[in-house]
Amino acid sequence: MVAAGAPASATEGTRASTKLLYFDHMWTLQATATVVSVITEGERVAVVLDQTILYPQGGGQPFDTGFIEALDGPIKFRVTDVRAKSGVVYHYGNYDENTQTKVASYKPGDGVKIVVDGTRRTLNSRLHSAGHLLDACMRNAGLETLEPGKGHHFPDSPYVEYKGVIPSKDLENKRGALESEVNRLVTLGGQVRAMIVPYSEAAALCGGSLPDYVAKDSCPRIVCLGEHPGCPCGGTHVSEISEIGEVKVTQIRVKKGVSKVSYNLADSVA
Repeated sequence: MVAAGAPASATEGTRASTKLLYFDHMWTLQATATVVSVITEGERVAVVLDQTILYPQGGGQPFDTGFIEALDGPIKFRVTDVRAKSGVVYHYGNYDENTQTKVASYKPGDGVKIVVDGTRRTLNSRLHSAGHLLDACMRNAGLETLEPGKGHHFPDSPYVEYKGVIPSKDLENKRGALESEVNRLVTLGGQVRAMIVPYSEAAALCGGSLPDYVAKDSCPRIVCLGEHPGCPCGGTHVSEISEIGEVKVTQIRVKKGVSKVSYNLADSVA
């Protein structure tokens, strides 16, 4: 997972990494945590916790929003942005207007409850899973020679890219073939699993090899949709493939040796 948004005024030295609860509990929308620190960056406030269920933007997936609420007091912090740097997650936002006059801020050691905006998380997870499922459709659509590249799973313009060229005369046929195949797989369904495993086991789950950016001495997190080959991924996903819903492959464009497959969810298209 790659995430941006470094805090400019973190002056407390090296912090311990934030435990990412969604790695093992992608479908849990509430959790408890302990405040590590509160950082002020000009007009922005960031709360750092020892663990979080809120997803920080990165890996082609947008950040979660939600609340951080005191366990034993009136404080409620509205999270409007989540970023990560060097393993530390920063929850940006504002204290709720109903509570900010009663107490100045959280303090290190305060116990809190984290609540995720479930509507936003569900949409982002469905889009991310749809992007992964399109990867599994490439062979059956006769596009197995194309190499998966980056994905962008944002609601405004989701797409997945592949290194390789689809001839212009075949673009519409391949678009239709991909759309038919991805919806066939959605109808078939299948369990979605995420696991952190040794490199050799991860490679086996991903069809025998891993991308070069995965260190050979690491234990990567692999996401598997049904019985399809897995993929290294730090994001959140649906629990069952059928939850993705109908997928529209809206366009395929080819530029500079890269084929860009744009898609969306049928219930998200105006």
